[in-house]
Amino acid sequence: MTQDEMKKNAAWAALEFIPRNTIVGVGTGSTVNHFIDALASIKQDIKGAVSSSVQSTEKLIALGIEVLDLNDIASFSVYVDGADEINRQKQMIKGGGAALTREKIVAAVADSFICIVDSSKQVEVLGKFPLPVEVIPMASAYVSRELIKLGGRPVLRAGVTTDNGNVILDVHDLTISQPLQLEQHINSIVGVVTNGIFAQRAADIVLVGSANGTQVIR
Repeated sequence: MTQDEMKKNAAWAALEFIPRNTIVGVGTGSTVNHFIDALASIKQDIKGAVSSSVQSTEKLIALGIEVLDLNDIASFSVYVDGADEINRQKQMIKGGGAALTREKIVAAVADSFICIVDSSKQVEVLGKFPLPVEVIPMASAYVSRELIKLGGRPVLRAGVTTDNGNVILDVHDLTISQPLQLEQHINSIVGVVTNGIFAQRAADIVLVGSANGTQVIR
């Protein structure tokens, strides 16, 4: 079974966790693209979606799913998104698709966060995947110096501007043994919009696609 097939299996398995007549938060990325295809199969049973990126919004609209403005919604039941890495505590690194800030906002509003991944994304300790940090452009040099003090090696992601008009620093060489503390520390650096550690808002349920089927981790 290919990695893409494992992603697809996890994505379609998420349909079982979508209440009917609800608003669904939708993340960004290759696994989420499979979930959007799956969501289209029950679009008549949901009220609409809240999207974390322009890319996902365009795909949702193309498949006939109404996209709602998060500012018009006080809360909604479920958010579905992927991850670049996830540990046993359901804490993640996200942001490979440069949508981490909007993903973190949508996840914060949702009652439940369902993470869909293939088995290659499971790790014991976060950090092998470079940590994305969204930064106000004029602060990129300063923030880089501060990240170096933390033991990281920040690299500006070339040619990438986020949907919010900012840049991404990918921080290599971090061993993230205390995700919650590091998430808070990096977010306190002036000029940082947010970073890709999702520990303060970890997943509630993880669906892991593998060659042996899809595992549910609660």
